[in-house]
Amino acid sequence: MTTTCELEEAAEVLGSQRHRLFGIARRILNDAGDAEDVVQDVWIRWQRADRAQVRNPAAFLTTATTRTAINVLQSARVRHEAAASSWLDDLAGTLVDPESEPLVAAERSDDVDRAIRVVVEHLNPAERAAFVLRRCFDYPYRTIADLLDLNLAHVRQLVSRAQARLHTTPPTSLDADAHRRLVSAFVTAARSGDLRELEQVLAADAAVGAATRRVA
Repeated sequence: MTTTCELEEAAEVLGSQRHRLFGIARRILNDAGDAEDVVQDVWIRWQRADRAQVRNPAAFLTTATTRTAINVLQSARVRHEAAASSWLDDLAGTLVDPESEPLVAAERSDDVDRAIRVVVEHLNPAERAAFVLRRCFDYPYRTIADLLDLNLAHVRQLVSRAQARLHTTPPTSLDADAHRRLVSAFVTAARSGDLRELEQVLAADAAVGAATRRVA
């Protein structure tokens, strides 16, 4: 059992490092509140650690802080990506609901930008097209297959794989042109209900992506 004296010694060690640890966490998370929470978590871990076996307390606390902050950051990213995917579904539901006001959803341009960014960063062009058309606009698989010139089984696989990749794979570098085109087409669809431009953008990107893979 840890004695009061031992806890006081542990608190003294952490106190001498607190400012530095807070700085590390804040640089990783870019948020003072989250950084303070990380330092508090590290304090709890430090209390529970076998401190007699720790040769370098400063190094131990630095490593614990860095790892904890990175875990918090990754967790936040996963939550954001899941929320973005869900939001795309919600927006699409607004678009196809004749009782709704699509313009209200379209005006949420910042949300559209963030959600589409997640799709572009995580999915290849074919996955992107299949996912957006099926999950966001409830296109029949056969219609998607005809639009992308793919067989039905392949389209089903693309949709399933895209859903999984949104939540399990790290993002790639953003294709700014693809992102911009898709945001514009998505907002146009929201404002007008006319999905032809969106279909064209998705199909063209998928065709370019397929040609690139064949050359490679």
